Amino acid sequence: MKNILTEIVAHKHVEVAARKQQRPVAELEHSSAFKREPLSLSTFLLNPEKTGIIAEFKRKSPSKGLINGTATVQDVTMAYTRYGASGLSVLTDEQFFGGSSDDLVQARAVNNIPVLRKDFVIDEYQILEAKAIGADVILLIAECLTKEEVARLAAFAHNLGLEVLLEVHSGDQLDKVTDHIQNVGVNNRDLTTFKVDFNRSCELAPQIPAGKCKVAESGISNTDNIVTLKKAGFNGFLIGEHFMKTENPARAFENFVTELSGKLKG
Repeated sequence: MKNILTEIVAHKHVEVAARKQQRPVAELEHSSAFKREPLSLSTFLLNPEKTGIIAEFKRKSPSKGLINGTATVQDVTMAYTRYGASGLSVLTDEQFFGGSSDDLVQARAVNNIPVLRKDFVIDEYQILEAKAIGADVILLIAECLTKEEVARLAAFAHNLGLEVLLEVHSGDQLDKVTDHIQNVGVNNRDLTTFKVDFNRSCELAPQIPAGKCKVAESGISNTDNIVTLKKAGFNGFLIGEHFMKTENPARAFENFVTELSGKLKG
């Protein structure tokens, strides 16, 4: 089986090199969004009045192909915010996920909750881009970065005022967590095969360093999953495909939150 993550990262190196030529760093630093004060995802995740859900806007994926080709980023993300999302995740990878930087710009323009730039970050330039398009948080994937690269990129993001979500898939990757990382996500999807094992989050939860927001990612398809993950100590729940694969992601999210609220009160 081909390693999808390796393929994505190889393409990302070429893509980033091209974008550096198209839009110099100085231009990024002069964008209006570069001057705004970023919001704290960890603060929003710990807010008891929110759901803890990081709701994602995603058009397609390498494993599923087209997920939703009709939903608009502004309509969907505004509904996510309206019904209690703690944060938004917006795919900006075009080649493999059908996203764009413009999707994040549009989400930022109409929402006042933290926005995660969901992409495959391998270079400081992408962190400057994230700041310039209005992101509050960047994703670092432990699977495709060395310990030294994670430390360097996390420190760079911190100096720009951005938070970091470090995504891990196994216990040995937790040694890449640094002081500049506020949120640690456990991806239940194996990024080399894209298969999902929901139990992975619960197994790794006790090993996540104290003081970090614990985020479960992928494979969360019903409210019982969140009840279980909350008991395991998770503060955040990144959900994308479950809502986006429906005809009306906004209504799907509203119904999900209503059901979840009832279970948590009960």
